[in-house]
Amino acid sequence: MTTPDWAELTRFAILLAETAADAILPYFRQNTKVDVKDGPVWDPVTEGDRAGERVIRQLIERHYPEHGILGEEYGVKDARSPFTWVLDPVDGTRAFVSGMPTWATLIGLSHEGRPALGLMNQPVVGDMFYGNPQGAWHSYRGATSAITTRKGVPLSRATLGTTAPELYRSAEDQRRFQSLRHKVQLARYGGDSYFFCLMAAGHIDIAMDCGLQPYDIAPLLPIVTGAGGVAAEWTGGDIARGGNVITAGSQALLDEALAIMAY
Repeated sequence: MTTPDWAELTRFAILLAETAADAILPYFRQNTKVDVKDGPVWDPVTEGDRAGERVIRQLIERHYPEHGILGEEYGVKDARSPFTWVLDPVDGTRAFVSGMPTWATLIGLSHEGRPALGLMNQPVVGDMFYGNPQGAWHSYRGATSAITTRKGVPLSRATLGTTAPELYRSAEDQRRFQSLRHKVQLARYGGDSYFFCLMAAGHIDIAMDCGLQPYDIAPLLPIVTGAGGVAAEWTGGDIARGGNVITAGSQALLDEALAIMAY
């Protein structure tokens, strides 16, 4: 079996992100019309979300027509190869419609059903994080450097990031989150996918969120693991399919956090 050319596929993912940014940014801070998806919670979507995914899908179809696609806005295209792209054009739409530059475009590539390449791009700030089987990197305004997670931090000195406490909607999830929050040194909110990348880059120690979809987390896992981090679905599910996800800079820290959440 031919080994995938991860360098070429990573370059293509970067092109997808840059092209998506050109389609999305005209809608940012423009008081764009907000539609609401069906469901039990307020789930906004804008033309920025849809425009971003459309241009990504068009480029994939042009360059890799045999690849599958799973996108938040336009669903599934079946694969005719071992590869499937996983897309969230605007992760953090609540931040997007609030004018906060903490949303991001997430682009992942699964190989034989497992997340293998992932990218997060925040074009307003100029941050791009990406990872593949060969490592993880941060690109900021033209300068690119390898990233690694912070090691040797006990739970009592850890910084934790999660999108919002109220997103832990069940009593059990809320209990688990609060038990962990009270054990860390610092908890920060509102970062969406940014927290997972900041954890990978060694700025915080734990990133977690509840009730994620595959397109929310599959693009982030190669960044986390490529930087030396670890991840788990704390109810025992398949993390690539989403669910309740916690990531940490080291296995020791993850084990300590999971032990607290188990009580």
